[in-house]
Amino acid sequence: MNASADRAAADADALAKFSRAVLRAAGADSATAAAATRAMMHASQLGIDSHGIRLLGHYVRAIEGGRVKGRPRLRFARSKGAVAMLDAGHAHGALAAYRAMARATAMAARHGIGAVGIANSSHFGAAGAYALAAAEEGYIGIAVCNSDAFVRLHGGAARFHGTNPIAAACPVAGAQPWLLDMATSAIPYNRVQLYRSLGRALPAGTASDLHGADTRAPEDAAMLAPLGAAFGFKGAGLAGLVEILSAVLTGMRLSYEILPMGGPDMRTPRRMGAFVLAIDPRAFLPGEAFATRMAGYLRKLRRSPAVSGDAVMAPGDREWRQAALRSAAGIPIDPATREEFARLSETYDVPAPSLRKPPKTGNLRKERNGR
Repeated sequence: MNASADRAAADADALAKFSRAVLRAAGADSATAAAATRAMMHASQLGIDSHGIRLLGHYVRAIEGGRVKGRPRLRFARSKGAVAMLDAGHAHGALAAYRAMARATAMAARHGIGAVGIANSSHFGAAGAYALAAAEEGYIGIAVCNSDAFVRLHGGAARFHGTNPIAAACPVAGAQPWLLDMATSAIPYNRVQLYRSLGRALPAGTASDLHGADTRAPEDAAMLAPLGAAFGFKGAGLAGLVEILSAVLTGMRLSYEILPMGGPDMRTPRRMGAFVLAIDPRAFLPGEAFATRMAGYLRKLRRSPAVSGDAVMAPGDREWRQAALRSAAGIPIDPATREEFARLSETYDVPAPSLRKPPKTGNLRKERNGR
């Protein structure tokens, strides 16, 4: 691998194969390796690089250290009607969330709705991966998870909430699902790390230094701002909703109690919670009627007048376009991730995926608040 090159890309299939092999070599069972890889590749393919394949090295360290159990025992501790609680046994967060959403959709098939709280989990990456898993089966999916405190409150000067993402997905007949995946912070911390690797300045009003003052320098970002800029109380309120569903409801740690994602303690489980919900649209009205109304809504939305030089898009439109571009051009791999791949390849004797230079356009997704 050419770690000195500024820009490089790899085929998605090669990256997924490398990821699964490395995770297995690091001590993960096949289910964990498959789920973690599926979640990372979801993010990388849709252009959410901050939560994509660049997390592979971190997940390996978490398994090696014992924070995440490579061979966990997941069990549904309680179940009542359309509600269940999953004890993930300190599994990788992706394995827990996919397992929980599968149970939620099964309950929705029976009851019209299914809700699953997740206990004793860990970082699960892009929340949209699990909402999308429901939509691909014909259900409306919602997934939330709190995380270690890195976001100040509106008007605050100290970390309190995590980036606390909210994701929702809805099936669309004959087309890709409507897909919303947003942090309740102005940006996620993984984007700070990505921009540091790329040598790029952060967008204004998204991060603060140790004193709560705005900064655009990734190396000075001591905390993130809540979504909403001057109206950041809205982002802070949404973060609180995620906190209630993910931690208060499940009995897991609140954001300010969760060990930092980056360590240095990689041995102690983080005892994170999450929450997923699946809704069967057919429980409310006939399936054809729902499909017709959804299609009509999106058609009207996309035809809504746009300001000069811009375009109106539905949630997910940008991601699906990015996925089409990356299917042809490959997944961009930043310099720090290329170095990490080289280390993992040598450590576990797993051939690294071959890299190529991608086209000059369409590889890094356009900035947008909420990621």
